[in-house]
Amino acid sequence: MNPAVRPALPQPRGPVSGVVIDALRRNHPGVLRSARPLVGEDVDVLQDDDAQLALACCYELHFESFAGVDDSWEWDPDLLTIRAALEQRFVHRLEDTVGPTPAIRASAVVPALRELAASANGPSLSQHMERNGTVEQMREFCVHRSAYQRKEADPHTFLIPRLRGRAKAAAVTIQHDEYGQGVTGAMHCELFAETMQALGLDPAYGAYLEMLPATTLATGNLVSMFGLHRGWRGAGVGHLALFEMTSVTPMQRYSNALAKFGFGADARRFYDVHVEADAWHEQVAQQELVRGFLDVEPTQGGTVLFGARALMEVEQRMTNALLDAWHAGRSSLLTPLARRRAAS
Repeated sequence: MNPAVRPALPQPRGPVSGVVIDALRRNHPGVLRSARPLVGEDVDVLQDDDAQLALACCYELHFESFAGVDDSWEWDPDLLTIRAALEQRFVHRLEDTVGPTPAIRASAVVPALRELAASANGPSLSQHMERNGTVEQMREFCVHRSAYQRKEADPHTFLIPRLRGRAKAAAVTIQHDEYGQGVTGAMHCELFAETMQALGLDPAYGAYLEMLPATTLATGNLVSMFGLHRGWRGAGVGHLALFEMTSVTPMQRYSNALAKFGFGADARRFYDVHVEADAWHEQVAQQELVRGFLDVEPTQGGTVLFGARALMEVEQRMTNALLDAWHAGRSSLLTPLARRRAAS
């Protein structure tokens, strides 16, 4: 695997992603000046493949980008106009689902986050995998997660310059662990690559973007949106905090599932490391990140809670999509892994 090789641009899935990807592929900004496609008002943006792929391509320019795409696209004003329209629809759909930013006292936010973390009552992917999952489903699950885990920590790192005092120090503490405490091979994104390799998957960054449905892309787009906008800094804090507060038990279950399937310590290391690290991160997130942030910006409590609620919404949608597909006896990916293996 060559870490310098950028992923290929995906194939479009509709008019919006078509305009974005065609412009990036041709390196021709002028195309966008005469084409400002919008998603129809009746479209559920949270589940629309066209909208989520277009948004994912826009955000990816701030990370590894794509092969053959000029770096100047990152701040192209016409592309940013399209991205802003997609983000507006994304946010409005989230507000329709989880409610607008609530009014809440700063002192009530951490208890509200704890209540939210304890209230999840939908189907559980980790529980399914531990009890009833198959090796092929575990492979599919890792493909879905690869869009986030192979860049793990990067979207949240955009928060750091937007924070001050205890909150900044807490974010750096959490991210230091995510980046392997300075050891390349211990970075969590690299540990996930080891898990993928053990499962016979391609660990290359962005290798499976083409196969990911909208509900999966939305999970990555949400955290990228929060990280890239100063105005959503509170939501990013809520997203990161709740992620850490709800991680330990699922990570243990995934490790148990891999052990059940006969995989060794190398395949499970990503999950085992998280079980230990996230137990500590959970306390740092609540006591230092959230409380420290609200000590400085006490009016941001509602935005923190909105970010946490939005995280739960997109994660549950992805969970439901995977479990529904598996219960119906079909692949949860747009292209089944078996078909991709046969084609290669």
